[in-house]
Amino acid sequence: MSLPNADAAPPVLLVHPGPHGVAVYARDIAAEVVRLHPGTRIVTPDALAALAAGTPVHAHVTDRLWGASPEEATRTVAALASRHPLTVTLHDVPQVSDGERNRPRRRAFYRAVTEAARAVAVNSAHERELLREEDVWDGAVAVVPLPVDEEPAPAPASSDGAIGVLGYFYPGKGHDEALAAAVAAGIPRLAVLGRASEGHAADLESFVRRADAAGVAVEVTGWLDGADMAARVSRVAVPVIAHRHVSASGSLTSWIGWGRRPVAVRNRYVDEMASLRPGTLTVVEPEALAGAIAHARADASSTWHGVAPLPFGRADAARAYLRWWGGRAS
Repeated sequence: MSLPNADAAPPVLLVHPGPHGVAVYARDIAAEVVRLHPGTRIVTPDALAALAAGTPVHAHVTDRLWGASPEEATRTVAALASRHPLTVTLHDVPQVSDGERNRPRRRAFYRAVTEAARAVAVNSAHERELLREEDVWDGAVAVVPLPVDEEPAPAPASSDGAIGVLGYFYPGKGHDEALAAAVAAGIPRLAVLGRASEGHAADLESFVRRADAAGVAVEVTGWLDGADMAARVSRVAVPVIAHRHVSASGSLTSWIGWGRRPVAVRNRYVDEMASLRPGTLTVVEPEALAGAIAHARADASSTWHGVAPLPFGRADAARAYLRWWGGRAS
């Protein structure tokens, strides 16, 4: 792999429309790159055909954004890379939680992408290791963490008394762990701050029924815009991050950006983020989750971090990309 020289312009930034988290993130980073480097071009997939062949392109890649299946997504990215020198940021890196059927298919997709791209980035050192552990890619990988900019949530009128899990609902996101901890801590409310991920509506319905049977009432907010979600987030008694498996977590960065200090179950990614932004997470071992939640519910101040300024914001991420594309960083 080789990158442009330091005097080269940034690549054209390919962004997808729609509400997918990776698409939203790609648009946010693209806007910040343009702010720092005016004249940088942004293009959507429907305008790619008008882009001259050989024009360098950067894309944010997860199989679910690029096709109805990993195989279709592979064909789409391969076609793009055959026409344009391609750099990529990988998201949702394959791992055990993908299951026996999807894990090898997703591995094959990410392997094809890394082989077709001329340079690869991820959002954490944890993901860089996952690429090696999953036998996807053992070459050079740049790490550009998910940024956090402080957007404090409004002061709550009152706490809702609930454990809160933020973001799309899907198996492995940590809702089951949060429910078990709620039962163990004697907390009768749990808030799902978001909606079901595509294809997981039935899983969410099943979860609500299981929680009800265990004596825990579940509120599902559905999709909320930024202001409404910020207001709702501020009322949660205890923010929780309890993913069984994680690639990089927009939910974690969102909690922090809104000023909350979630109780986070220790894993490699959580430890990495706690080191990047000291004081913004309460990191606990899995077996200590219920006790930590009970303690946090009794001490509301422990669930707000008060760290300002927050390390590594959106401008920092955009600068990291500009250095990387220019060949000055790896």
